[in-house]
Amino acid sequence: MKFDLDQAIEIATEAIRAEGYEQASVKALSERLGISRSSFYNTFGSREELFAEVIRRYAPSAPDAPLYGRVEGRILPLIEGVARNICRVRSRDKQGHGCIIVNSICELCPSPAGPAQMLADLATASVERIEELLATAQTQNEIPPEANLRALALALQNMMIGLNVLSKVVRSEEELWLLAETTLKGLGLYPTPGNRPSV
Repeated sequence: MKFDLDQAIEIATEAIRAEGYEQASVKALSERLGISRSSFYNTFGSREELFAEVIRRYAPSAPDAPLYGRVEGRILPLIEGVARNICRVRSRDKQGHGCIIVNSICELCPSPAGPAQMLADLATASVERIEELLATAQTQNEIPPEANLRALALALQNMMIGLNVLSKVVRSEEELWLLAETTLKGLGLYPTPGNRPSV
């Protein structure tokens, strides 16, 4: 039987989502993949390199992925859509595994070892990207000129991480959306006629 690299990475992804990075040891992953440890190292280089590839492949399919691509048009409806998508996707995750990136941040950070720095860099880049989007929203008169963009970006990142964690115990999409909607409204980031420019 031919070794299927894509399938192996999918199996590793599910193992890490379900059990965490630390439990997904080289030995455990090798056994799950039906390969020897030497084959594991020959194929993936290291567990850290495999993890980086898992994250690289996962990120474009994450519920918040639309924030990181090319964005045209209004920003607040995009943010609302991402929040709704997180609520939808996480409430339908029958095993309640959640986001592999958020789970791994909770498990591994802060630490100078392993993939923790990569995860910290991802979180920092995410806040910076959200801040860029909010600056665009500000120039489009979706949010007031005096708004503290850094504080809003941190608050949005906190909300998204919180939804991913809370969804492990609050399984209702409606309840998760209630949290998200309340947060967006409280931050003045909910798209309403009052914060959309007149045409």
